[in-house]
Amino acid sequence: MKHKRLLATAAVVAAGALVFSGCTPPRESEIVKGSSITVADTDQYFAFNDGLADTNSAWNANINYLTKSGWYYYDGTPELQKREGFGTYEKLSDDPLKVKWTVNEGVKWADGAQVDAADMLLGWASGTTHRQDGEGTVDEESGELTGQTGTFWNTGAQEGYGFDLVSEVPEISDDGRSVTLTYDSPYVDWELASPLAPVSAHGTVELAYPDEYPENNADAAKKAKDALIKAVQDNDLEFLAPVSQVFNQGYKFSKSVKVAEGDPQPLELLGFGAYNIVEVNLDEGYTTLKANPLDTWDEPTQFETITVRAIADIADQITAIQNKEIQIAAGQPTSDITSTLTAGVPGVEFAGAPQGTYEHIDLQVGNGGPFDPATYGGDAEKALKVRQAFLKTIPRQEILDKLVIPNQPDAVLRNSQIFIPGTEGAKAAEEVNGYAELTEPDIEGAKKLLAEAGVTGPVTVRFLSSLRQARVDTYNLWEKYATEAGFVLQQLPDDQRQTWSTVVFNNPTAYDATLFAWVSESLAVGESAANYQGVEGPSGTDGAGANNPYGWYSQDLNDVFDKLSGEFDPAAQQDLQVEAEKLIGEQAWSVPLYQWPGIVVWSDAVEGVKPGFLSPNYFWNYWEWKPVGSSTATPAS
Repeated sequence: MKHKRLLATAAVVAAGALVFSGCTPPRESEIVKGSSITVADTDQYFAFNDGLADTNSAWNANINYLTKSGWYYYDGTPELQKREGFGTYEKLSDDPLKVKWTVNEGVKWADGAQVDAADMLLGWASGTTHRQDGEGTVDEESGELTGQTGTFWNTGAQEGYGFDLVSEVPEISDDGRSVTLTYDSPYVDWELASPLAPVSAHGTVELAYPDEYPENNADAAKKAKDALIKAVQDNDLEFLAPVSQVFNQGYKFSKSVKVAEGDPQPLELLGFGAYNIVEVNLDEGYTTLKANPLDTWDEPTQFETITVRAIADIADQITAIQNKEIQIAAGQPTSDITSTLTAGVPGVEFAGAPQGTYEHIDLQVGNGGPFDPATYGGDAEKALKVRQAFLKTIPRQEILDKLVIPNQPDAVLRNSQIFIPGTEGAKAAEEVNGYAELTEPDIEGAKKLLAEAGVTGPVTVRFLSSLRQARVDTYNLWEKYATEAGFVLQQLPDDQRQTWSTVVFNNPTAYDATLFAWVSESLAVGESAANYQGVEGPSGTDGAGANNPYGWYSQDLNDVFDKLSGEFDPAAQQDLQVEAEKLIGEQAWSVPLYQWPGIVVWSDAVEGVKPGFLSPNYFWNYWEWKPVGSSTATPAS
């Protein structure tokens, strides 16, 4: 399982950049009538709103990418590409930083309502702390968010960062299709800080107040939009509380959903992209989408129907291609898979490609466990030594040699939390963060640190990862070294491992260490801030970065990321990022392992498949997929 970085926002742009826009006339459909394709992802889709702290998985993002458009996307290079048919954005001034966002007339939600300023105000309100006064409540056993007090959006908004730098309500244009954001201070990643909410404003309000909107029609949509705008402008938190609850709870699927042929799209599935979701089948593990007949602003698509099947293992995905059950697969290959594909498989094509995804191990430091100072009477130095000792037991080079090198002979250990291996920044970070010294297990060094900390007897560490084979193999390679040093790795039960993302982000008291992968969404300068910015308090305290459920907190590190968010000089940016690396390494909170070797495999009945470096990976150019001749697949049913 891969977890994407929630607050990934932007590529670096020149301070003088202005408008990227233009209008394109409606285009004719290029759909191949009756065509269909089935593709694979590693897990089951479960949330239409993937902009939340507990729904931001890569597979939610991949499917939602098919259903929602926007001002831009990253191609496979990756380079930022503008989508001029959708709208425009323009930087009006540098001091203060003002940015105007406009949606073209005719860009509509699936029910025919215009995408407009109401949807952008919802995006702003949910992405700041300025329209929030409550908090979430979590089931202690399952770790699931079950309720809330007051207005709570669950987006991981951080005080004084990102959209929170826009403290005044965005200004709405006379035609209602533009908003202008005025930042309190410079923000380097402004270009990809899109204000558009991932769900419709009118649909969310109608779901929050069903008695006031008994009919889902144009009049109801307008009334709901107006009510949302007024509430945001007036800071009416009483009105916004149920809206925020629908926003963070109403777009998750706890049971299967199917839209009957000819029925209108339900409010919970209103998109504004190339495809509409018509079925989410949790029992059989697939999601089916059909081309959106209203879409005239996106790139013209070829397939009428796309079905995404959940198949965890890449070997099983490839078998499904050979059996003509699916047409595209992707994942982390094993040496056997690489050898088989290289030798040639009839009817199957493939491309190896690096991914913007890296494996890492994180430690809990605010849950009362072995790495928390509270366990030692508040002795931070003792807890630090225990963390340092634990990280010394990880056989990072052996893991790379046995799990990655057979598939990617030139792979190297990733020794940076922020920079991709081989870059100048990675080289500079490696000199200060200490990860290069954690290559081979140092059992004696680990024992010495535990002795210095005065810790005797085995230290039990509850370990959480998914059931993915690479994670199982990593654990098996590591366990003996941890045991030898005086640690007992205790795997969590399979039911928690199957839903590990929920456990990681909502139930921090259930585990002490976790292994998973971060997936980059963009080339944002400040992308890593959400992982490491924190607040004082136990794990899960509100106000920490969206990707920091661990209790990590360093005011010095917070200050570095705050400076970085307003720094436009590339050299100064790198210096700040390297400084952040040093501070992160000194805390022994986490250690990176390796950059994922990626592979995309597809049937020769399909053309146009291209790997993507960033999320959404190979889905990035879905409009270029097209059937070869009449060889298409039938969706799961």
